[in-house]
Parts: sequence; C-alpha cells; structure tokens
Amino acid sequence: MSLRLIEGGRSQSDAPGLLIHGASQIATLAGGLRRGSAQGDLALLDAEPVGGPGSPAAPVIACWEGRVIGVGPRDGVEAGLEANGYSLSRFARLDADGGVVTPGLVDPHTHLLFAGTREGELVLRQQGAGYLEILQAGGGILSTVAATRAADEETLAAHGRRWLDEMLRHGVTTVEAKSGYGLDLATELRLLEVAHRLGREGPVEVVPTFLGAHAVPPEYHARPDGTEAYVRHVIEEQLPGVVAQGRARSCDVFCERGVFTADQSRRILRSAMGYGLAVRLHADELAPSGGAELAAELGALSADHLHTPSDEGLAALAEAAGGDHPTVATLLPATTWFLMADEAAPARRFIDAGVPVALGTDFNPGTSPTPNLPLVMTIACLEMGLSPAEALAAVTINAAHAVGVARDAGSLEPGKLADIVIWRAPHVGQLPYWVGADLVDVVVKRGRVVYRRGC
Repeated sequence: MSLRLIEGGRSQSDAPGLLIHGASQIATLAGGLRRGSAQGDLALLDAEPVGGPGSPAAPVIACWEGRVIGVGPRDGVEAGLEANGYSLSRFARLDADGGVVTPGLVDPHTHLLFAGTREGELVLRQQGAGYLEILQAGGGILSTVAATRAADEETLAAHGRRWLDEMLRHGVTTVEAKSGYGLDLATELRLLEVAHRLGREGPVEVVPTFLGAHAVPPEYHARPDGTEAYVRHVIEEQLPGVVAQGRARSCDVFCERGVFTADQSRRILRSAMGYGLAVRLHADELAPSGGAELAAELGALSADHLHTPSDEGLAALAEAAGGDHPTVATLLPATTWFLMADEAAPARRFIDAGVPVALGTDFNPGTSPTPNLPLVMTIACLEMGLSPAEALAAVTINAAHAVGVARDAGSLEPGKLADIVIWRAPHVGQLPYWVGADLVDVVVKRGRVVYRRGC
C-alpha cells in the first residue's frame, strides 16, 4: 500500500491550525542538545499527575501554518492563543487518544538510494567472512556500486519512495541520505539530485550528503597509487561538481583502515569545508582509525559508527562536547547486530564522558537493511545499555543536531516545524519495549497529517 498521498504533504497548502490533545505524555525534548547525565531528559509533560488526558490541565500542542506555536496545559495554551489573536475555531482538533506524543523522529545516517540487494553476504558472514574480506573480493559496497551506476533516475526515485514510505510508517519525518554508491561524478550527482527531489516531494524531509569517498572504485584498483589517485579525483573533480550542483549539504568520508586514512580524510573534508559544506565521518567502525580525533579536530557535525574508538578519540570528542561545536557520536546498533559483532559500540562510555549520542539506522543493502528506527532504539537499549529515554533523545533532538537541522526539527517548542508523532502506547518507556511493533498511530509533518494508521 502506498502512503505517499495521505491528507497532506508539501505539495498541498498547510492547514492554518492544528491542536493535538488527549495525550498521556508529550515528550517535548525542548532545551537543546542532550549529553551526559541529561542524555535522557525528555522535557516530559505528563497528563497523569494533573488528572489524565482529558483534564483541562493536560498537555496539548498548538500548531499554526506548519510550526509549533504553543505547548503546555490545554487551558493555558488555549487562553494564550485567543489572547494573541488566534481564533480557536481555526484549529482542527486531533485526539491523541491517550497515546504518547513525540517529535518526528530524525534518522541521522542512511544510505537511502541504491540499486540491487546483497542478501548473499549474510551467508558469507555466517561462514566467517569479514567486512573488508568481502569488499576486497569485489562484494560489499562495490557490488552495489555496479548496480547503482546502471540504474536511472526514475528507478532510483521509485526505490527511494518505497523506503521513505516505510520510514514514515515508523515515525520518521527527517532523514539524512548519503550518496556514495556511484564513486564517479555522474552517478554521485544523480544520487544527490534524486535525494533532493524526494525531499521536495515530501512528506519526509531528505537532507543529502555527498559520500564520494565511500570506497575506492574498481577502475582504480589496478593502479599502484589507486587510493591516492582516487582521493585526488574526489577533491579535484567530484567536489567541485557536487558544489556546483548545489544539492549536498555536507560531505562524509569512510575513514577506516583499508579504505581512507585519517590524513586522506582530512584533505577531502578540509576541501569540502572550503566550499562551505558541513562535514561528518564514518569513523572507527572496524578498528581505531583516528576518525574520532579527526571529527573533533574539524568540528564535524557527527562521527558515525564509533564501534572501536581509541581512548584518545573518545577524549577528543569529550573535549569537543564542552566547546561551541560539539560533535555528535552517531551510533548504529543495527549494523553491529546485523554484522553479528561480539560487542556493540561503547555508548555508555560516550554518555559518561559527556559526548552527545544519536542513533541511526544506517539503512543500506549490505550491513543494515532496516528502515525501522524504533527497532534501532530497542537494539540500543538491549545491546548498548541505553535507557528508553536516552534512546528517544538520540533519535530526536540529538539526531537533529547530527544532521544539522536542529533549528527546525528534533523537539516540540514554539517556532520549530510541527513534525509530530502520536504513538499507540501510554508512556515513552513502551516505545522500545514492544520489539519491532507497529506503534505509530499518526504522523504530522509541517502541521499536516501525512500518515494515519489504517489509511
């Protein structure tokens, strides 16, 4: 069933007002980036102590022309609206029916667009093959590159719509979408253009990231200086083309042993910064690579994976967390789970050190073929030791900071986009508790209902 045309979306005019009432709890996440002991602070408004969801003092959210204009007790919010010239008759009413209300989820790390699948690699891993072993044999990323280079824009767009619809059903209203399955200028531009187009179509917001340095393409493998030559190609040809196109908002590099070194990553990312792009890294996934240290040095929006950071890398991120440009540790528990790793990323060490933690799906065809961000919350609680509240902060306000969209997304407070999820659960602790369950009842994007369960 397609969910692309439901009551709204960016192509239709926004309703002037929406008032969401009847919530058991509203997790506002107001107040900015969460870190350290505040990682699990949800800025929670709870109906139970004030008489339940039907009480005049129960929390509500008021939205006007796509943005939040009021959050708090119903009687106070409604009186404030009238006092400021907003007639209550111009607000549609949406009953949360005793469910939890949260900001729309933000997935800060996806490889949304690709062609082909790689289910055979699961069997290879079960037989003992490692990630780099599969890559060096021409599988992994490179097999997806071959299929993606052969795919046209319409094929990629249809694929993207399918999975954005799936993400929407799980409460996601904003995704970061990386290129990186082209590894040549023409295909990288095609991926970024399709990602931008899908974001314009809506309802899910799509934030494109250029990941030309995802792997060394096969045409460079026979060259003795293949990796270095490809780094020059990314800097001298791909980056200028990407910037001229104007679709990418940030640049990423797979900084990893056997892929790109910290020095090579630094050169690419400094070039990207010179063009005005934000930067982020795949860092320390398979072994300590200097990626965490580099992310802190450059003031990157995020350092992602971080399965095996060095002590020095963790210390560098902790120091950056206390400054003006903290780097978010974006952890990807579904990836280590699907790769059957013995241990997950050390989330508690990051939190204890005061490093802000986000969670993403890492949606991709080889190492994390899941679009289900609530499932990722569950895995983070089970394998990383996050509390449900810490996991919710990690997929809302912290994820928004990791993507660079926290000005508009990630929390429910006046002035921000009215991106809202109503869940079929009475309190936030149940969101990761029901493993893999379909708990989303309604999704609101920019003040319009864009998904309703059963429609």
